[in-house]
Amino acid sequence: MSRSDHRSTRAGELADRLHPAGLLYSTYEARLLDQLDRSRLPEHVAVLADGNRRWARLNAPGQPLVTGYRAGAAKLGHFCAWCDEVGVPVVTLWVLSTDNLQRAETGELDELLRVIEDLVVTLSDNPSWRVQVVGDLNLLPAEMACVLRDACQHSIDHRGMHINVAIAYGGRHELRDAVRELLAEEAGKGTSLTQLSQTLEIDQIAEHLYTRGQPDPDLIIRTSGEQRLSGFLMWQSAHSEFYFCEALWPDFRKVDFLRALRSFSQRERRYGR
Repeated sequence: MSRSDHRSTRAGELADRLHPAGLLYSTYEARLLDQLDRSRLPEHVAVLADGNRRWARLNAPGQPLVTGYRAGAAKLGHFCAWCDEVGVPVVTLWVLSTDNLQRAETGELDELLRVIEDLVVTLSDNPSWRVQVVGDLNLLPAEMACVLRDACQHSIDHRGMHINVAIAYGGRHELRDAVRELLAEEAGKGTSLTQLSQTLEIDQIAEHLYTRGQPDPDLIIRTSGEQRLSGFLMWQSAHSEFYFCEALWPDFRKVDFLRALRSFSQRERRYGR
C-alpha cells in the first residue's frame, strides 16, 4: 500500500463517516470503545485476513484480483492502527502462506508479492511500530527478501507496538525450522541425540520459534466465515481464544474489531482447567 493509496483511503473513510450511516457507525464505535474493559484486553492479537479474492470478484468484477489484495492491505494498515489505539502491544498479520505460494498463478503471485512488500515498507515507516517478518524468506524472490529485511531493520529501534507480518509462513514449516535450529544448536554443544531425547523440554522448542520471546496470541481473528486455523501459529495457539467473523477481510470494520475485543474480555479463560 503506497502513501498515496493510504491518503486516498483515509479520505474515503472521512467521507463515509460524514454520511448519516457513517455517523451512526461512529457513534456505535465510540460506545463500544467506552464499554471495553481495558484491564482484560489481549496482549497479542493475531489475524487471518481471509477473503480478499472473493471480495474482488464481488466488488470489482472484471478487475484483476490484485484489487482485492490492495484493499486487504489497506485494511491491514487500519487494523494495526486500531490495535495501537486500544493499546494492544503485539499484533500478527498472516498475509501469505506456504500453500499460497504453491497454488497461486505466477502473474497473480507477482502482484500479491508487490502488495505485501509495499505493506511491510509502509508499516515500518510508522515511527512507533516495530515490524518483524516471520516465515521462510528463502521461499521468496531474493530481491523482495532483501527489501523486507531492510524494512524490519529500519524499524528495529521503534519502541511502540510490535507487528509480526507472516509471509511465506506455515505452521508446520515453523515447527520444522524450530526443530532443525534446536538440533543444530545442541549438536554444536556436543549433545548426542540420545541425550537430547531424554532431556528435551517444551520451552526449548518454544525458544526456537519465529515468535520467540513474545507472548502467545490471546486472541486470533479469522474473517470470511472460515472456522479453521489452517496451520496458523500451531504451537502458539494452544490457549488462544478464537473469533470468527463472516465479513470478507476488506469489509472488516472497526466495529467488528471492537466486538471481537468485547467478546474476548467477556470470556473466562480456563487454560485447559
